[in-house]
Amino acid sequence: MKKIKENKGKIGIACIMIVFMLAMIAYIFLRNNEVEALSKYGSRGDEVIQIQTKLKRWGYYNGNIDGIYGSQTQEAVRYFQRKNGLTVDGIAGPATLAAMGITSSSSSSSSSSSNTSNVNLLARLIYGEARGEPYTGQVAVGAVVMNRVKNSSFPNSISGVIYQSGAFDAVKDGQINLTPDSTAKKAAQDAINGWDPSYGAIYYFNPSTATNKWIWSRPMTVTIGRHRFCK
Repeated sequence: MKKIKENKGKIGIACIMIVFMLAMIAYIFLRNNEVEALSKYGSRGDEVIQIQTKLKRWGYYNGNIDGIYGSQTQEAVRYFQRKNGLTVDGIAGPATLAAMGITSSSSSSSSSSSNTSNVNLLARLIYGEARGEPYTGQVAVGAVVMNRVKNSSFPNSISGVIYQSGAFDAVKDGQINLTPDSTAKKAAQDAINGWDPSYGAIYYFNPSTATNKWIWSRPMTVTIGRHRFCK
């Protein structure tokens, strides 16, 4: 009888431990989902206002800026995701917020990791837009992005500028997703560090392929390789 009681006691303790472990796993799962789904249908607050404001400025959202993540906001986020090569789920998770240039309040990344992310993203754009161009020309493409970040007419972050609707062909045709080489990465870092061989340009185009009359009217700053840079 004593052994039976001891066995029952051990089984009881084991059951309690299993229940505790399952509860911890469920808690971690819920916490992870909470982090991934930073803003989604039904959310309210300042982050939603930022999302609505940016999407409205870029032409993705036509509703009211009320801080309520309703069906219109959800569809606008889906539209933005679809146009910019992101997972189309209508949830403003870390990748979508980064593309919009919004820093989540739940993000704990350091400035060094943020800089690494910016270098990699800019390098991908440079590689998609200007691989094969002279090194100075690659840096100049990166400088155009940096000049736009400083310009009030454009988003105020590297990711926001790069993923602005219709801004760059490499985003539209998917070349933004190619793996950049070491030259593109070095050019990105030089542009972020302040080298501007574009002389303050906020646009560039290839004169041999450009069909937009408006871009030809922009004041030219310099021509490097196949690209003409302008303000």
